Amino acid sequence: MIMETYKFKTNIKCGNCVAAVTPFLNGISEIEDWEVDTKSPDKTLTITAEDNLESAKVITALNKAGYQAETIL
Repeated sequence: MIMETYKFKTNIKCGNCVAAVTPFLNGISEIEDWEVDTKSPDKTLTITAEDNLESAKVITALNKAGYQAETIL
C-alpha cells in the first residue's frame, strides 16, 4: 500500500475544534494518521493516507463537522 501526504487549509482553531473533527476524520478508512497545526496561520491539516484518498471526502467530512477546508497543493 502506497501512502501519500495531503495538506488542507482549515478553520480548525483549537483543541476543542480538533476534538470535534476527530470522529469525522477517524471515520475515513483510508486515513492512517492526521494532525492539525493550530499555531500556523492556515491551521494546516496534514493527513497521511492511502494514495487513493479523495480530497473531497476529507472536505465533506469537515463540512459535516461544521468546519471548512481547502486543498493546499
